Amino acid sequence: MKSLMKLACLLATTLVSVTLSGQAMLTAPDKTIEWTVTQENNDGKTSIVFTGKIAEGWHTYDTDSEMYPCAVEFSELSGCSPAGSMYAISESVDEDGEAVFYDEVRFAIDMNVESPDAKAVGEITWMCCTDYTCAAPEFLTFEIALDSPGSAGAASGGNLWSLIIEAILWGFAALLTPCVFPMVPMTVSFFLKGSSTPAAGRFKAAMYGLFIILLYTVPISLIILITRIVGGDAVTADIFNWLATHWIPNIIFFIVFMIFAASFFGAFEIVLPTSLVNKSDKNADKGGLIGIFFMALTLVLVSFSCTGPIVGTVLIKSTEGEFWTPMVTMLAFSVAFALPFTILALFPSLLTKLKSGSWMNTVKVVLGFIEVALGFKFLSVADQTYHWGLLDREVYLAIWIVTFTLLGFYLLGKIRFAHDTPKDHVSVKRLAAAIAVFSFVVYMIPGMFGAPLKALSGYLPPITTQDFVLGGNVASVAAAPAEESESGTKYDLHLPLGLTGYFEIEEGLAAAREAGKPVFVDITGHGCVNCREMESRVWSDPQVLDMLMNDFVVVALYTDDKMKLAEEDWITTESGEVLKQMGRANSYIVRTRFGVNAQPNYALLSPEGELLVPVRGYDLSIPGFIEFLQSGLDAYHK
Repeated sequence: MKSLMKLACLLATTLVSVTLSGQAMLTAPDKTIEWTVTQENNDGKTSIVFTGKIAEGWHTYDTDSEMYPCAVEFSELSGCSPAGSMYAISESVDEDGEAVFYDEVRFAIDMNVESPDAKAVGEITWMCCTDYTCAAPEFLTFEIALDSPGSAGAASGGNLWSLIIEAILWGFAALLTPCVFPMVPMTVSFFLKGSSTPAAGRFKAAMYGLFIILLYTVPISLIILITRIVGGDAVTADIFNWLATHWIPNIIFFIVFMIFAASFFGAFEIVLPTSLVNKSDKNADKGGLIGIFFMALTLVLVSFSCTGPIVGTVLIKSTEGEFWTPMVTMLAFSVAFALPFTILALFPSLLTKLKSGSWMNTVKVVLGFIEVALGFKFLSVADQTYHWGLLDREVYLAIWIVTFTLLGFYLLGKIRFAHDTPKDHVSVKRLAAAIAVFSFVVYMIPGMFGAPLKALSGYLPPITTQDFVLGGNVASVAAAPAEESESGTKYDLHLPLGLTGYFEIEEGLAAAREAGKPVFVDITGHGCVNCREMESRVWSDPQVLDMLMNDFVVVALYTDDKMKLAEEDWITTESGEVLKQMGRANSYIVRTRFGVNAQPNYALLSPEGELLVPVRGYDLSIPGFIEFLQSGLDAYHK
């Protein structure tokens, strides 16, 4: 029998050799992958990152491959230790159930660094294949010095950068709005008057841009600084928490957005009082810096009817407890908004290349549709924090679906408003925009039947508010904000993804002592977009969800909920103030107990309430979150 098996293997090998002899074969290079080994610091942690350039025609495998996984093994560790297993941070290609990488691959392993002169020595092993053959397993020995990542978390930094980029884009977009664009000729005519020298002209143009930036940034900065000086971080956080979650500002913002949308559709024109604008414009005729200042003030006042909603959107998105974020995002918006006007002030002749026309009204109407969609987000926040039950998920989705469907028909010329110019054909640009809009509509439609709509998870009401879910159990859908369940707690709130837990810290700690488990504290908010993203993209991972369900007692602290607490849960502050509302009490707890103001944040506690590991913020890395949970479990079981 063994002889027959050997003969069969020999014949198979010969057949394969003959079959491949007529095909172009790749000779394995000296190294199928050229590696560079570096250190990266993210979210207060250090990672060793392996970046590999894969030889042309070859591919390698992921760390969990059944073929030949990429792996790392340390031979010497000084002042450091691995915080988990190596994982891929670049996207793979699925081939017959195997995750493979072409051209370039990046792996990382998180490290605990205990000393400033930490060093890691080891080797990374891998195997590469082509469509026809595989090279022998290879390895690379490496040595890298590691330094401490410090205390600055990259999670909030990454989130801040996304807000800055969004603010910059809004700033540039504001130039195209119909109440801003007409200010271009006024700017050019003012600076065409000329200056005594080119240097003086450049100085005036620079000051013009600076004044625009200051007029947008200084007021919000003063409000933040004054509240911080008078009442400290707590008062500043409370003000922004009130602004972002209380029903009064949210209803006001909703109404304002609807009014602006109606104006953009052509129902009426919104203008500031003529006397105010005229006084500013008259002062702009004065010479020197005073004239330039009032010129900038005129621009800001006249353009406010278009930039006001944009400014509101930028600020509201950045008011989740961060002190610097609103100021930085407002600065980013104003710089982007001022830049085109500064360039026109430097080079007034550029005006000849800018022509107004019907496209301006098209931009205005498109913004109107977007204002309608964004406006309902404010109403949704108020609805969730006060538990009114007015804007369920399917109602919210229906409004968005209808709104963007009408926008698509408008772009195709099937709907016209009062100031639109009739068109006998659809341009390629409008057609492309319509295709994008209708694609978005098609994406949203399954959400009416319970589809998670992962990309919009942060902007939609929770799926627990939906009356009908196809299949009846969204908790079984991978990577989705699943149906929430009752937790048995005394407060009528819910946790996502079928989790059970508590909504008051002491109640959760008591349950943890009884169960003999550590506590997972979710510092969250009904109006927190990033919280919903974390739940949808990270918590829903099967391994993360299993750990939260089985290894921890979950406590969700909503810092914006307006529910009145049971009397035994009231909190008295050092100043003697009694906090009776859930959101205020939880805001006080997370500030004083965990030293954070923003959401989301996550804390792992022992049943006695001791912090097991440093608090973790917004970070969409699933391996990083698993390591965070595991580190808490390891600390608890020591």
